[in-house]
Amino acid sequence: MTLLVEAASEFIAFSRSQGWSCCIVGGLALQHWGESRTTADVDICLLTGLGNESMYLTSLLAEFEPRIANADKFAERSRVLLLSAANRVGVDVALAWSPFEEKMLARAIEREYEPGIMLPTATAEDLIVTKAFAARPQDWVDVQGILARQRGRLGWTYIHRELSALCELKEAPEIVEQLERMRLLLDAE
Repeated sequence: MTLLVEAASEFIAFSRSQGWSCCIVGGLALQHWGESRTTADVDICLLTGLGNESMYLTSLLAEFEPRIANADKFAERSRVLLLSAANRVGVDVALAWSPFEEKMLARAIEREYEPGIMLPTATAEDLIVTKAFAARPQDWVDVQGILARQRGRLGWTYIHRELSALCELKEAPEIVEQLERMRLLLDAE
């Protein structure tokens, strides 16, 4: 088992033992939906809601080693808990609370990462929404890879509805416009 899959499996198994809802996002999820790229850690989205974070943080920090001092305080501010799995691979846990994140977790599907290793993974559409919303240069590269690999299989109504709502809150309609330009360029090929 690769180190990343081993770390993800460890976190998912613990989350399931607690009855928590989580899924794989980020570079590991891209292996299934887009262009694979090198990644050094595992990105997880964990539904905590607002106001319940301390319960999750306490349980997680009792089970996993933090990667930074005062990881709980950092997580309360940034909504990301930086942990290490038993094999020393980093696990970045996004503390999810928004209606979009709830939908993303409900829509997550089990994907086989290695023979017999099934992990809940965000859908291609939800990865596009999260990566486009983040709008960093690497995120746009990742979106391009998903668009190319999933051509003709994406739920564009869902993508537009969810991304438009998030971008309205961020006051960044240019993000939706950039995604649409990418889509049109790909369709023209």
